[in-house]
Amino acid sequence: MSSRVKELQLAKPLQHATPTGTLFVVSSPSGGGKGTIIRHVLEVVPNLSYSVSYTTRAPRLSEVNGREYFFVSRETFEEMTAAGEFLEWACVHGNLYGTAKSQIVEETRAGADIILEVDVQGAASVRQLLMDSVSIFILPPSYEVLRTRLIARGTDGPEELELRLHNAPEELKQYSSFDYVIINDEVNRAAGQLASIIYAERARCMRQENLVRDVIKAFQSNSIVES
Repeated sequence: MSSRVKELQLAKPLQHATPTGTLFVVSSPSGGGKGTIIRHVLEVVPNLSYSVSYTTRAPRLSEVNGREYFFVSRETFEEMTAAGEFLEWACVHGNLYGTAKSQIVEETRAGADIILEVDVQGAASVRQLLMDSVSIFILPPSYEVLRTRLIARGTDGPEELELRLHNAPEELKQYSSFDYVIINDEVNRAAGQLASIIYAERARCMRQENLVRDVIKAFQSNSIVES
C-alpha cells in the first residue's frame, strides 16, 4: 500500500461531515435589486430553492401571496412570533418581516440548498444562529441609481420613498459583516457572480466530506485488489 493511501486512511474527519444543505442569505438596501438577481439565479442554478418570508405589508401590484411573500395581518404575525415559528424577524420601514423556521430547517436537513432574501437586520439575526449559512450583500453602484430604481418601481409613496433612501446609508455600512459583496451595476453580471458564489461554496471540502470519503474508499478498494 502506498504511503499516500496510508495518509488518506489516517486523515482526521473534517468538521460538518453530516450532509446538510446550505442557507444562502442575500441582503441589500430596499431597491438594491436583490429580488431581481435572485430570480435570475433560481432559473439557472439547479437544486436551489427560495425561502418565502412572511410580512405585514400590503402586496405590491405584481406580487402574489405565497410567491414573493406570505402576506399576513399584524395579529397573525405576532401570534407566529409568540409561538416561536420564525427563524428571524424584524421591523423594517414600519412593517414586520419574518422567516419561517420550518422550511429552512426541513430543507437544509434534507440536504437542499435554500436562498433567503432579507434586510440587513434579518441577515444579522441569521448570522447569530449555529447553522451553515453564507451571507451575500448586494450593493447598489450609487445613491442616484438606488433612487432611480426605487422611483421606477413605483410602489412607494413620497414619504416611504424618502424613508427608504434615508435608511440606505446606515444599511450600507453593514456590508463588511457579510461573507461576499456584489456591486449590482448590471443585473446579468451580478446574477452571474451570485451563481458563482453558490457553486464555489458547494465545492468546499466540508460540504463534500461524505462524497469525498466515498471516492477515497473506492480508490482504496481498487488499490487493494490490484496489489
